[in-house]
Amino acid sequence: MSHRFLAIVVLCLASAGPASAQQPRWWGPAVADSAMVVSAKSEATRVGLDVLRRGGNAVDAAIAVHFALAVTLPSAGNIGGGGFMVVRQADGAVHTYDYRERAPLAATEDMYLDAAGDPVEGLSWYGWKAVGTPGSVAGMALVHERHGSLPWRDLIEPAIRLAEEGFVVDPHTWASLEGDATDIRQFPGAAAILFPGGNPPPIGSRLRQPALARTLRLIADGGPDVFYRGEIADSIANAMAANGGLITKQDLAAYEAKERPPVTFDYRGHRIHSMGPPSSGGLTMMWILEQLETFDLSKYPFHSAASVHRIVEAMRRAYGERNVLLGDPDFADIPPEAWREGYGTALAATIDTLLATPSAEIRPELFAAVVPTESTETTHFSIIAPDGSAVASTTTINGGFGSYMTVAGFFLNNEMDDATIKPGVANAYGLVQGRANAIEPGKRPLSAMTPTIVEKDGRVKYVLGTPGGSTIITSVTQVLIDAIDYGMTLAEANDAKRIHHQHLPDRIEVEPFGLSQDTVDRLTTMGHTIRFRGGYSGRVETIEVDFEHGFLFGRSDLRGGGLADGF
Repeated sequence: MSHRFLAIVVLCLASAGPASAQQPRWWGPAVADSAMVVSAKSEATRVGLDVLRRGGNAVDAAIAVHFALAVTLPSAGNIGGGGFMVVRQADGAVHTYDYRERAPLAATEDMYLDAAGDPVEGLSWYGWKAVGTPGSVAGMALVHERHGSLPWRDLIEPAIRLAEEGFVVDPHTWASLEGDATDIRQFPGAAAILFPGGNPPPIGSRLRQPALARTLRLIADGGPDVFYRGEIADSIANAMAANGGLITKQDLAAYEAKERPPVTFDYRGHRIHSMGPPSSGGLTMMWILEQLETFDLSKYPFHSAASVHRIVEAMRRAYGERNVLLGDPDFADIPPEAWREGYGTALAATIDTLLATPSAEIRPELFAAVVPTESTETTHFSIIAPDGSAVASTTTINGGFGSYMTVAGFFLNNEMDDATIKPGVANAYGLVQGRANAIEPGKRPLSAMTPTIVEKDGRVKYVLGTPGGSTIITSVTQVLIDAIDYGMTLAEANDAKRIHHQHLPDRIEVEPFGLSQDTVDRLTTMGHTIRFRGGYSGRVETIEVDFEHGFLFGRSDLRGGGLADGF
């Protein structure tokens, strides 16, 4: 056993205490030998662990964690949104599930444009017209039908208790509520749920959500039918009709979650499984890593100018392809070659290792100057069960608290902003996209969510994913680069500073203190524009399996307040 490995284990076991310890392990990875759950909320992690202790598999735990997050992380956890899940069964079979929101059947390509053909500010972000038909309940029902082993009702019961009895408001929850207080107060339904006393509930108090508890009880007893055809569907459709929204009972009844083909590829001896369209995460990550595999990154020090330049140029090209080619595969004609391993290798041939390539020269049809802000309000959780099954799941209502519209105690998404509102014009994440992602009735907007499971020698090695809007893909990719190319533990890679480039705007986004001044100067000389961000990218939730010693290492990102725990 190496001294470094021993030091990590001793530090974690000595400082973290037993697996049932109540404090978040912010100072080191959690260590276990049978099971691990990592999520953005400690209550949700403990719910998942309890399911695993009762003999549930990774999908059982994932369903319970998902509904617990709908209660304890109202800015991103949800039943009014959607997401994606990668499942690796105990026998090694990999499945990927799409429960992304769909555009209402009454949606039109120009629905967010004014008479002059320009986007109406805020129309795709706030209010009832911003909402896509939710998919989360259908998604959880589908994976339960395919892979679940414990009763559906039992998996939702912990979330019901959390809603009825309340959960403790920690500093991260308080900061989320305080930071969005102005917007929350503009919408009476949101304020009634989140500010029961008129203000953000103080740290240490309990936030109870009786209306959400009732809705969850209906779902527990009635399954997805009550949400898509029954009482909850009536509530959604009536609220939409009364407030100018577009979703009808026909939209809800027509919704279905789907199993999709996974994106599977190799990178330096690792087999990577991720999500395909309508998530852009898997293919874009594949294209980035295929380009980088043509270089020996380990020759260049971590975050040196030579390393950052190659990574950024790969990101630039991959995002250019993403923004032109990808969309809902039920509507967009994605070129077959884009799916095949090796597509990214061809992109690498255009990289100049000494000079930056202006983005205007790569997919110039996308070039625009609109640069909105970005949000990181999505959430991810990672699970490995004692039977060896694993889940990586990312879910969202898009912006923090979605559209701020509420029905039956839960928040509705503003996912329609992820569609191409107008070709060549950036969305809220700064992504400039093409017609493949244009709005059509029933179409799922393109997503950046990148839940990922990585194998080494036929065994699960890493489980990871993150929130972060358009930075999701680059965050997951960099964690893998840091672990595979630079030899970091997954915990070290999780905490390392990150960079980001998404083709447009043509600049490198850098986390605070992420690059030295010398590296910035060298990159500037090479033709790059660099902007240090005011905050951080998404909170990566990761699990690493140590084959030699039989340990599971879990890490909830230091950028957030989640919990990694196991037994």
